[in-house]
Amino acid sequence: MFNRNEKLSDYIKLYPAVATLILINLIVYVIGLVPRINSYIFNYGAAANWLIGAGEYWRLVTAIFIHGGFLHILSNMFWLYVFGPELEKIAGRARFIFIFLMSGIIGNVATYFVQDLGYVSVGASGAVFGMLGAYLALVYYTRHIFPQLRQMILPLVIISVIITFLQPNVNATAHIAGLITGAVIGFINFHPKNIAKWRKQRKIHL
Repeated sequence: MFNRNEKLSDYIKLYPAVATLILINLIVYVIGLVPRINSYIFNYGAAANWLIGAGEYWRLVTAIFIHGGFLHILSNMFWLYVFGPELEKIAGRARFIFIFLMSGIIGNVATYFVQDLGYVSVGASGAVFGMLGAYLALVYYTRHIFPQLRQMILPLVIISVIITFLQPNVNATAHIAGLITGAVIGFINFHPKNIAKWRKQRKIHL
């Protein structure tokens, strides 16, 4: 289910929403390798709590597409590359993008309210955790017809949450808020009646 062996051209054609999100993140990262531009991107795009409090609300969105280094973007894009396609196929492009962005935004909003005003964060990990949350909803709704999904997703979620609290310099607030947001959206959208309708329309095989 999560084995990605498509050619790049096929991947882009089959999963345009995922491919677009990955491309945007990579473009921002590559542009940010230029020293002066890097400072500009962080100064005007990072989720700095005191600036959000001053009314710069766009940072709740832009911070999702900014990363603090190669390993940071590699980790988030790997999760998006591997686990995004199935969710896009099931939910559809618009719903997938909504889950991803809303989870990232709510993660940053939660960070603003939980962390102190001097806190600054960047990265798509809150949005990535939102994907995992949406999968939790699918695990619940398909527990009788597709128990294999539970065996794959639950360990991933548990391990990811544990690692969140073990690693330094990780925005745990955004991770957990993103996870919950994705799960809530998933429980609303992935009701069996919707899944049955989407399966018929798009020939989805769960």
